[in-house]
Parts: sequence; C-alpha cells; structure tokens
Amino acid sequence: MPGIDECLLEAMRLPGARGAALVDWTSGLALGTVGESPGGDPETMAAEAAELARLAAEHRAFAPEEDYDADADEFTGGRSGQDPPVEDLIISNRDSYHVLRFVRTSFDSSVFLHLWLARADGNLALARIRLGEMAGRLVLG
Repeated sequence: MPGIDECLLEAMRLPGARGAALVDWTSGLALGTVGESPGGDPETMAAEAAELARLAAEHRAFAPEEDYDADADEFTGGRSGQDPPVEDLIISNRDSYHVLRFVRTSFDSSVFLHLWLARADGNLALARIRLGEMAGRLVLG
C-alpha cells in the first residue's frame, strides 16, 4: 500500500500530468506535492483548491440524497458520518483539467488528491479512474 510520495509519483505517470498534491481541505495545507503547481506556488494552490473542496464537502447541495434527512431538514454526513459527500470535483479551463479526489481515511477523511492535467495530453476519464484507485490504496499514518 503506497504512502503519500508513492501515490503522488504514480499520479504523475498519468498522461498529461503536470502536477499533483495531497491536501488537507480543513486547513488548506499541502501534505505533499510533486511536479508543477498552477500559478507556481504549491502553498497557494493547496489553499485555493481546499476552498473548493470544503464547499463541496460541507454543503448538502452536493450530498447524495440518502445523506439528507428531509424530515429533520439536516445533512447526516454520509454512511460513516465522516465520509465527504462527494467523490471528486472536476474543473476544466481552456488548457487544463483539475481533478480533486476525496480520500477516505480512518480518521476524519479531510484530505484530497489534486491532479493537474494538460488538456491536450491528458485523459480525464483515465485520470478519474486511477485517482479513485490510488485514493483507495493510499496509506496515511
């Protein structure tokens, strides 16, 4: 089972990969980075990506229907009460894709993998599948 460095290096082997990071979305800190960072600063990239992840993870508009109790008018927080309500976020612009894949952990599940892909060379479907596999194997400790 790979740790952070091995996981990020595996992500960089995906076609079109420009950079990858493991980010804590509650604090905005990068736990590991490899390759380039959008804007050139990995700390700024981590903080900005964490804002997006936090929006998706904390708002019921993005939660699966079964995670919302309509009678109580409240978000129940997922199957375990700690799972983020979304699997991943995909942001595209004219020249690249950003895939943010939430990682389920034994503690608070507050981390995600961020992969930055060149649009001309990247394969978004393959990247999404592989990031899901990596997130499932990632060992944090």
